[in-house]
Amino acid sequence: MKEQRRLKPLMLVGTGSDVGKSVLATGLCRVLLQDGYAPAPFKAQNMALNSYVTPEGLEIGRAQATQAEAAGIPCHTDMNPVLLKPSSDHSSQVVLNGRVIGNRDAYEYFRREGREELRTEVHKAFDRLSSRYHPIVLEGAGSVSELNLKDSDIVNMPMAMYADARVILVGDIDRGGVFASVYGSIMLMSPEERKHVCGIIINKFRGDLRLFDEGRRILEELCSVPVLGVVPYYRDIHIEGEDSVALAAKNEASAKGKVNVAVVMLRYLSNYTDFDVLERDERVHLYYTNDSEELQHADIIIVPGSKSTLADLRELRRNGAAQAIIRAHTTGTTVFGICGGFQIMGGEISDPQHIEGDIERLPGLGLLPVTTVLTEAKVTRRTAFCFLDREEECTGYEIHMGRTLPVEGAVASPLNRLTDGTTDGYFADRSCMGTYLHGILDNATVVDYLLAPFVDKSPCQGSFDYARYREEQYNKLADHLRKHIDIGRIYKLMEDTEA
Repeated sequence: MKEQRRLKPLMLVGTGSDVGKSVLATGLCRVLLQDGYAPAPFKAQNMALNSYVTPEGLEIGRAQATQAEAAGIPCHTDMNPVLLKPSSDHSSQVVLNGRVIGNRDAYEYFRREGREELRTEVHKAFDRLSSRYHPIVLEGAGSVSELNLKDSDIVNMPMAMYADARVILVGDIDRGGVFASVYGSIMLMSPEERKHVCGIIINKFRGDLRLFDEGRRILEELCSVPVLGVVPYYRDIHIEGEDSVALAAKNEASAKGKVNVAVVMLRYLSNYTDFDVLERDERVHLYYTNDSEELQHADIIIVPGSKSTLADLRELRRNGAAQAIIRAHTTGTTVFGICGGFQIMGGEISDPQHIEGDIERLPGLGLLPVTTVLTEAKVTRRTAFCFLDREEECTGYEIHMGRTLPVEGAVASPLNRLTDGTTDGYFADRSCMGTYLHGILDNATVVDYLLAPFVDKSPCQGSFDYARYREEQYNKLADHLRKHIDIGRIYKLMEDTEA
């Protein structure tokens, strides 16, 4: 890689959640890589149930792993030193530098407990990362101007000032109120914070871009900050979403002409990025539901991972989805469980140490002859494996708490054989199986096996190369940003020590 001039870090903050910060950061990481730099993403604190495992076997937010992939580098915990995984409406599991340090009450965590210690850890992570990569593309969280959380903020403007980053404020015009949200966000900053804001990006614009020429001028006059780009809404570029907000845009019902794959909609559904590959596969119609009738229309039902497995299992029984899954299986539907879904498919889940909460024991769906005991130790690791004794090597990763074993008298029937000699999951028959491995569907051999009994329902044939597809999407996103954002001006801002 050629020698490049030193650039200041770049940070994207938002007027609110889901304005597109993560995707823009992903695209800018790819732009910088294409231009000969060695960028890396950084988000001090992430709250999401989508997570990933680093090569060292540690846990980070999935969005930063995606951004690292766009930057062409392995992901590392220094890219996301604090990860919060909500386990109820009032508490979250806290992952620090890739390791669980326990569950925390939301109020105590955000307002009192250990914030300065966490701030120190976050700064150390950033310093380590910036010593290895250049430039760093930082991302804020939620709204940049949450005044009630300002004293305890470790992820937005305090982080920008520590990093001496050039800050771009992202506003979402699609949701409306973009002038008030952009102007208000800047005016609510302190004078010192405003010095770091070098530009505005208006995201998710629909229609003729010329219609916003006057809006650009008005914003620049109001805020005394340049509008660096107006990025059109797109439907032909597919980048993984960060959190459950993106689930609202997913399909909710079956369709004709393709293999119908239903993901059971759990309240604490985690790692729904496991299913992005199916959403892009032209043979498949993927939808999310816990509606009993829609589950009956599925060719394949996937019971996904959960951050609160027992609570979700209880809800499946209450709303009738559990019975619908069992009934669908008896009429020929394939049922496949991943992680918490694998646990739910067994005969019983017990939590003697009350790791998840007050529920100590519940019967599962009884589709697999296994039983699960939740344990305090959390397994996080990447692994290579062979699916159903096939020779082709596949890859996946584990993030789970609990141990699942065959019930007494059941024949051992692992789904996967890991390269370290251990096994994973359970295979009852072609229509009923489960695994602890996230990312298992990223392997074409697994998807082709699942779809094989139903391929006559789709006119599309042949395997789907998901790895190549992802690379194509990063490059398409970079092209889109180059067209609609003044990248040259951003470079000048990052060069200018007086900006």
